[in-house]
Amino acid sequence: MSSGSVAPCDVHQHLWPSALVEALRARTEPPLLQGWTLHLPGEPAYTVDPADHDLAVRLERQGDVRALISLSTPLGLEDLPPAESSPLLKAWHTGAAEFGEGFGAWAAVNRIEPDLAGLADLLHGDFVGLQVSATWLATPQALDALAPVLRVCEDAGKPVLVHPGPVPPRSAGPDEDLPGWWPAVVDYTAQLSAAWWSWHVAGRALLPQLRIGFVAGAGLAPLQHERLQARGGRLGRIDRGVFVETSSYGPQAVDALIRVLGIDAVIRGTDHPYAQATPLGFGNAADHAIDVSNPQRFLTGGSR
Repeated sequence: MSSGSVAPCDVHQHLWPSALVEALRARTEPPLLQGWTLHLPGEPAYTVDPADHDLAVRLERQGDVRALISLSTPLGLEDLPPAESSPLLKAWHTGAAEFGEGFGAWAAVNRIEPDLAGLADLLHGDFVGLQVSATWLATPQALDALAPVLRVCEDAGKPVLVHPGPVPPRSAGPDEDLPGWWPAVVDYTAQLSAAWWSWHVAGRALLPQLRIGFVAGAGLAPLQHERLQARGGRLGRIDRGVFVETSSYGPQAVDALIRVLGIDAVIRGTDHPYAQATPLGFGNAADHAIDVSNPQRFLTGGSR
C-alpha cells in the first residue's frame, strides 16, 4: 500500500450495524439471523463470526485503509416488499452513518418502491454512492427500468457499485448437495456477467455521466471480449467511467483484466470479512493506481 495524502481505499467490505443485526434476528422468515447463524432462501446456513461485525475489532484490523461498507445485497433486503424492507434499510442507513472515521458507506434502496428523494438526501450527505444488486441489471431492459434510480446518482455526482444479489431457492433433488462455495463461484459471477453486458449494451447511452463499478471483476465478463467479437459484437473504446474491483481474485485474473481494460479501470476491493486482500505483486506504481488513485477517480470523478 502506498502512503500519501490520500489513504488507500477498499471499496467493498461488509459490516453490520447492531441495529441491523437485531432487525434480522427479529424476522421469522429468511433472510434472518438465529443468534449468529444466517439463513438465506437460496444458500446454505452460514455461521457468522461476531468479531467480523464488531466495529472496534474491524477498525483495528484495517490499519490505514479506508473501508467502504455496503449492505450485503445477497441478503435480499432491498428486494423484500416495501413494508418489510423499509425498517431494515432504515437500520442499515442509521447504523452505517455512525461508523465513524476510517469508514465510508454505500446507500441502498428498495427495488419495488425506491425512495428517490430519500436516496438523493443520502447521497448529498455522507454516503459515498449507491450499491445495487447485479440482478437488477440482468438485461438491458432491466437496466432501462432502473435508470431513474441510477440517474439520482448521476445527478449527485456519486458512483454506483454493482454487487451480486440473492440466489433463488433451488428445486434440488434428494441427492443433490452442492458445496458451500457454489453460489459465490457460479451464481454470483453469472449475475455480474449479465450486469456487465447489460451496461455494455445500454448503460452509457442512458446515463452519459454515471461512474459505475462492478465487484469481483464483473465476474470476469470483460475477458469475453474475443468471444463477443467472434459472435458479432464489439467491445468499443475503453470507458473511463467504468471500473472493476478485485475481490476474490489474484494476480492471474487481475492481470488479464488489465490487459483488456487497462490498469485505470481496476480498483481495490476485498469483500472482507468473506474474503481477504490478495497481494498482486505488480509493483509500487500499480499498487498505488489500484489502491489509491483509481478508487479516488471512481468516487469523485477527479484525476489524481
